[in-house]
Formats: sequence, structure tokens, C-alpha cells
Amino acid sequence: MTPTGDTADTAARDSAETDIATDIRALTAISEQIAHLFAHSHGLRSTDFRALMHIATADAEGRPLTAGQLRELMGLSPAAITYLVERMIASGHIEREIDARDRRRVLLHYAEHGMAVAGEFFSPLGRRTRAAMTALPTDDLRAAHRVLQSVVAAMRDHHTALTEQRPAGS
Repeated sequence: MTPTGDTADTAARDSAETDIATDIRALTAISEQIAHLFAHSHGLRSTDFRALMHIATADAEGRPLTAGQLRELMGLSPAAITYLVERMIASGHIEREIDARDRRRVLLHYAEHGMAVAGEFFSPLGRRTRAAMTALPTDDLRAAHRVLQSVVAAMRDHHTALTEQRPAGS
């Protein structure tokens, strides 16, 4: 029941939350299909694309990743992340940069080539997405953004809880 005791409000809220969860699963599924096509068309492995997504997301959030942080996010061994990073640098998708605040740290960023191929591939999707949202009021878009931020935060919290439960070395 809601604080006012209205079971109809509770049912409507439950239905809305279920709809959002269903939409997020559908978004995840189609995103994975598009990611596979991007990776395949650029000779990348699925782990390469996952790494690029982590790097791009961290950059967009103003918290660039080190190779160690990327390794933790992806659940890879130190040797595997080293190989992945070296391969992605050699292919021109990412680059290393010394952290201006801590010269001992090396940060990973998209390289110009990586940005160019991603832009070429994903720009049509961006145009379609913007066109799909043109009829929606700005207030609705802001509300959707708040919902997605909350869901992402909950998923990150859940991921942290799951990784803390993992036995050491797994």
C-alpha cells in the first residue's frame, strides 16, 4: 500500500516499475546486438567492446580508468588486461595518458581513431534516438534521466555487493 493506503496507487506503481525493468532488459538485449555488430565490423572481440564501453562511460562521467580499474570491472586477470590494453592501443582504439594529478597513474582514453570509428558507426543511432524523442516533453526526458540514474546506481551497488561476496581469487 502507498502511504495513503491506496492499493490502486500501489498496483500502478508496481506496473510502472515492471515496465521500466522490462524496457531496460530490452535495451540491454538490443544494445548487445548492436555492440556485436560494431565489434565484428571493426575486427574487435566482445571483450574489446566491453572495455571500450567502460572507458567511454568512465570518461563521460569524469573519472577515467586505469588498467587496474578496467581489469576489476571486467573480471580479467592482470595478464589478460595487459594483452587487451596493448591490443587496443595497437589498433588505435585507445591510448594511455599520464594522470596530471598523480604522475604514477596511467589513464586509459579513447584515441582519435577509436572516436572516429565509433562516431561513424553510432552517429546514425544517435540521430534515430534523438528523432524518437522529439515528441517527448523535456520534463519527461529529465524524469527518464533520473530514473535511469537511479537504476544504474542500484545496479552498481548490486555489482559491488556481488563482487564482495566472491571468494578471493575467483
